[in-house]
Amino acid sequence: MNHKDFMTKRQAEEKMECLREVFDVVRLVDGRMLKERSECLENIEPCQCYSVWHKQEPCENCISIHALEGKTQASKLEFMDSDIFQVFARYVEIDGKPYVMEMLRKLEEDTLIDTLGYEKIVERLAIYNEKLYKDALTGAYNRRYYEDEMKKVEGAAGIAILDLDDFKLYNDTHGHSAGDRALITVVKVIKQYIQKTDKLIRYGGDEFLLVIPDIDKDSFSKKLNKIQSKIAGTKVPGYNRMQLSVSIGGVMAGEETVEEAVVRADRLMYLAKTQKNMAVTEGEEAKVTEEHDGKEEDKIRQQILIVDDSELNREILEEMLHNEYRILEAENGEECVAMLEQYGTGISLILLDIVMPKMDGFEVLAYMNREKWIEDIPVIMISSEDAENSIRRAYELGVSDYISRPFDSKIVYRRVFNMIKLYAKQRRLIRLVTDQIYEKEKNNQMMVSILSQVVEFRNGESGLHVLHINKLTGFLIEHLVEKTDRYSLTWEDQYVIATASALHDIGKIGIDEKILNKPGRLTKEEFEIMKTHAQIGADMLKSLELYKDEELVKYAYEICRWHHERYDGRGYPDGLKGDEIPISAQVVSIADVYDALVSKRVYKDAYTHEEAIQMILNGECGTFNPILLECLMEIEGKIKQEMQQKSSKEYIQDTKMKHPDIKDTHFSDVAMLEKSK
Repeated sequence: MNHKDFMTKRQAEEKMECLREVFDVVRLVDGRMLKERSECLENIEPCQCYSVWHKQEPCENCISIHALEGKTQASKLEFMDSDIFQVFARYVEIDGKPYVMEMLRKLEEDTLIDTLGYEKIVERLAIYNEKLYKDALTGAYNRRYYEDEMKKVEGAAGIAILDLDDFKLYNDTHGHSAGDRALITVVKVIKQYIQKTDKLIRYGGDEFLLVIPDIDKDSFSKKLNKIQSKIAGTKVPGYNRMQLSVSIGGVMAGEETVEEAVVRADRLMYLAKTQKNMAVTEGEEAKVTEEHDGKEEDKIRQQILIVDDSELNREILEEMLHNEYRILEAENGEECVAMLEQYGTGISLILLDIVMPKMDGFEVLAYMNREKWIEDIPVIMISSEDAENSIRRAYELGVSDYISRPFDSKIVYRRVFNMIKLYAKQRRLIRLVTDQIYEKEKNNQMMVSILSQVVEFRNGESGLHVLHINKLTGFLIEHLVEKTDRYSLTWEDQYVIATASALHDIGKIGIDEKILNKPGRLTKEEFEIMKTHAQIGADMLKSLELYKDEELVKYAYEICRWHHERYDGRGYPDGLKGDEIPISAQVVSIADVYDALVSKRVYKDAYTHEEAIQMILNGECGTFNPILLECLMEIEGKIKQEMQQKSSKEYIQDTKMKHPDIKDTHFSDVAMLEKSK
């Protein structure tokens, strides 16, 4: 500070009048008000910034507070919609009282900064955008980019879903690093065939979405087939044994959103997946239809590997099958293994002799079991060896059928045809069952979320509480299972408990709204009424006779009834003690208390993460299971990071836009205690 920062009210007004010739806005901000806001005191006046910036919340980085605390000058750039403002804040004392003089000026694009500076800002924004919307592993756009920028876009474009075949097998056989390298390799290949205006998005774990604007149908189909073919011929660096392939479904989008076109492309991708290593666009479905014109199965791209040390036997089998299939040959087990490493699941079936030099058929089968090829590639044993022990051993090692010599061409052809068809149907059935299970789980999750949101909305909540409880419960219970085997919880149990946690306060639907949303403290009588929500929720679930044996309902009942119990027996409604309280309710109890502490309420400010953790550990919120407290301490860093993420615009802005008038008045265990004091 210098002597010029000490002035009278009149001197301040004269100085501000001069500054208004340069700045669009010049104003004085009361230092007392700023100090109260920085200390998060209750009942403070609305911030003067609200009217200037047309918002109803404090700035995350208020430079006036910095200027006040340091008795200095500070500056920053403030963004409002598409406009940029330069903001200066300077500490002054007027008639002995602290103020901050703020000066704001809107920057025009042509006078913003010089060319070099402009380029630097653009570069910084581009880097930020890159981090926000790019997949860290592959460099493609991420799912968030799709959700934020692409799904609602309309216009003519080619839309394709690309799924990496056998990705799980890569991870299981070679490790996750191999799976990562496979994804990186696939993206590099795709980028060779697309332009900067095209969008490649990592849509799922092993799925990619490709959006190509303004392309005709023929060019789009050719491009997808080139990508599919190039990927099939590309080796993964460091993993030459891996055989890459993708299944692609593509559609032409017209007067529809990208999201709608993706649904259609996804169906074609699943159709291509029945054969694998194939690109299918609209109008090409027939090439993967099993019954072609009501007759035989289409054999496009299906390869059969004949493994026999006798050249004559290989020639006989090749003659029987070559009209319908592509034939690969190996004269011993070592060559067979080399073929497997080269083609992988591009081989539809293996005809395998048992007695061979160098490496016999049994050794090949043992290798296929170790590498898990036997699960995806059917093997038919071909041999004159008809000893019962040999045949039994072959079946034990995973062969699907046995054909003895001499060969009957009709029998060989029909068995090969039937086996390939059977495996194709099996793959399709697995996919259908998987999809149905996923759809059922998604619908269950959706219905639970809708119901819990109804309760939270009635309770004046934004919905963040439910999301937080779900995440926190999942983190805690996962770490608990890793830490001790004291509680027998399967992965399915963990998942269901985390899902059921969303219903923990469903009983509040039976509480009078006047009590539920009372902005002040609850009376003793009101608090007793509020406590009944635990019993109400449990009774509601108990009345579901039709679903009473479902795991979700069982866990939801435990959580609803007992998530306010405490380890020392001082909770409610039943005063359970120790492990009399189900572990599901114990975990949700801690999650509920933590979120209540770190959330802002109309009657209290939010505690910091560190304060909340310490309060729980100190027993200020009741007594909890010591093992769960250890878990809380061990993952508190992960919890802090996740809570910060889930309190970002990803959830908050969506909620505020949908419900701008919502009051944040959820009454959890801690909140109710505070209100009743």
